[in-house]
Amino acid sequence: MKSMIRNASVAAAALVVGLAATAVARADDKPTLAFVVNGASDFWKAAEAGVKKAQGELPDYNLELKYPEQSSVAIQQRLMDDLVTAGVKGIMVSAVDPKTSTDGLNKIASQTALFTTDSDAPQTKRVAYIGSSNVDAGKQAAEIAKKAMPNGGKCLGFVGLLGADNAKERIQGMKDGLAGSKIELVDVRGDDIDQARAKKNVEDALVASPDITCMVGFYSYNTPRIYEALRDAGKLGQITVVGFDDDPITLGGVKEGTVAATVVQQPFEWAYQGMKLMAAYLKGDKSGIPANNLIIIPTKIIGKDDVDAYAANLKAMAGK
Repeated sequence: MKSMIRNASVAAAALVVGLAATAVARADDKPTLAFVVNGASDFWKAAEAGVKKAQGELPDYNLELKYPEQSSVAIQQRLMDDLVTAGVKGIMVSAVDPKTSTDGLNKIASQTALFTTDSDAPQTKRVAYIGSSNVDAGKQAAEIAKKAMPNGGKCLGFVGLLGADNAKERIQGMKDGLAGSKIELVDVRGDDIDQARAKKNVEDALVASPDITCMVGFYSYNTPRIYEALRDAGKLGQITVVGFDDDPITLGGVKEGTVAATVVQQPFEWAYQGMKLMAAYLKGDKSGIPANNLIIIPTKIIGKDDVDAYAANLKAMAGK
């Protein structure tokens, strides 16, 4: 009998300890907010730094940045579905192809707070978009081309996702900016964020389109692949290169004069401000959401004289 009582006491004590541990675990549980990108690219390293900074100011949340295994609508959707199943309270996403993802994005929006970045999906039930005006960025690319080619020329563009809003808007913005000039954007080649294919697109164009005098890299990795293909063909400096974003190869090209200039975005701010915006929204503070549901972080042109200061600022933001 004593043994039974002693065992029962041990079991009861164990239950109390177990319940206490569970209570502690529950007390330690924090809502998770996720930043979901559209594919693997060094472009998103700055966003990682932005998430890290926001985490330091949001101790009541767990913040995560997630990369899909591949840049495809289905894989990105599966990633978001898994996040929702795991109980994520908010998702900020750069949608791979918003036009074909409306139902999937609305599904996510019905289960958690959905925000967009980089490539908007205004036709969905997302709360808000925080990112660049891609139309304005395209117009800035046109300004670079016009300054670099006062006598005109033919430009060929290269981009990852032809169907994504950010690509379409940059292309349209550049065309609008070139209207009335002697420069024409004759075509844009897509690569589905396959960097080997991105470089081959440039190599093929050098053979098939010898009249091209300008190349535009609309995604962060496109300009480096243009640079490499021109370098390998011995044509650096012979073709005007207009860049987007701040890959080290792109910035190096701007500094040496083989890239005319580059239009840079601020993914650090998208992530930093975006995480704080989502956290406030989930606490019931909607004051940061404007009436048009658009929060535009300005883009800017980085030329040869700006590179060193800009690169130093990038390192400072990353805490290096």
